[in-house]
Amino acid sequence: MFTAIFGSFEAGIIYAIMALGVYLSFRILDFPDLTVDGSFVTGAAISAVMIAGGVNPFLATIMALFAGFVAGCLTGLLHTFGKVNNLLAGILMMIALYSINLRIMGRSNIPLLNTDTAFTNISAFFEKLGIDSFFNSILAMVGLGDSLPDTWGILLLMIIVTFVLKFLTDSFLKTEIGLAVRATGDNKRMIRSLSANTNLLVILGLGLSNALVAFSGALIAQQGGFADVGMGIGMIVIGLASVIIGEALFGTKTIARTTLAVIGGAIIYRIVVTLALRVDFLDPGDMKLITALIVIVALTTPKIIDGSKEKKRKARRKSERISSIKATNKQGKGDFHAAIKSDS
Repeated sequence: MFTAIFGSFEAGIIYAIMALGVYLSFRILDFPDLTVDGSFVTGAAISAVMIAGGVNPFLATIMALFAGFVAGCLTGLLHTFGKVNNLLAGILMMIALYSINLRIMGRSNIPLLNTDTAFTNISAFFEKLGIDSFFNSILAMVGLGDSLPDTWGILLLMIIVTFVLKFLTDSFLKTEIGLAVRATGDNKRMIRSLSANTNLLVILGLGLSNALVAFSGALIAQQGGFADVGMGIGMIVIGLASVIIGEALFGTKTIARTTLAVIGGAIIYRIVVTLALRVDFLDPGDMKLITALIVIVALTTPKIIDGSKEKKRKARRKSERISSIKATNKQGKGDFHAAIKSDS
């Protein structure tokens, strides 16, 4: 059980980067960008091809980020200058990226199991430092010696990388350009009346969003040991599930809190899916169904809770009004009787 939860936490912190990208497009820009399903694979494909060709895995991962940025900008160009509906622009780019990804990979699947990746290098580095043996000895002391993870390096590295990207996202959204991007998502007409170029802001926002998505795809390919042309199917749903779950559980009072909630939502989503798949009557083929059910619960539960609270507030206000009316009536009757007594 511990190994399964550890693995889901590790995957969740990597998928959290993708969820941050979906948050930028879905919440900040109010743009339902389906490019995510294609740009995720683009990042995986470029990193896998470059690593298999002997390129430094860290450089390959950075190049995947730039490729995702280009894909997002192309979607923005289709929408802004091509005047294509935002949903349709994302669908068209997603379809185009399927063929582009096949061209990049040369075949439908590229294995990385016997290749040095960023994660294998990090794992070897942490093993030399003795960090893995230190943490595993602690787990053995508390009775978890039968389910020790292979390495702690990937998890620790990804926690650092994910939170660095989170703080960079928070800082960007507080800059002048970032505030303009946020305003574009809230009210495009208003920000345009202030002489801001909303077209460029939309292109920039989508570029940054898909850069994070492609970066996540490159990391997932290296973690899983392969890049597949179909690995991006349903990524937008996973990203939206992470955003919605995080917002429902942790709130959205500030940008910093919301981005932290998105990371938490991605981790919780992976853990819930992992635990659900351990149920006897469910199998890996039910993963999409589980995802849909999680999103449905995350969407409906807050509304049901808010509706229940609103009913209680209305009932309380109604009882207060009735009490106030009764008190006023009693006061009126008392004044009436006092006036009669004074006249007599």
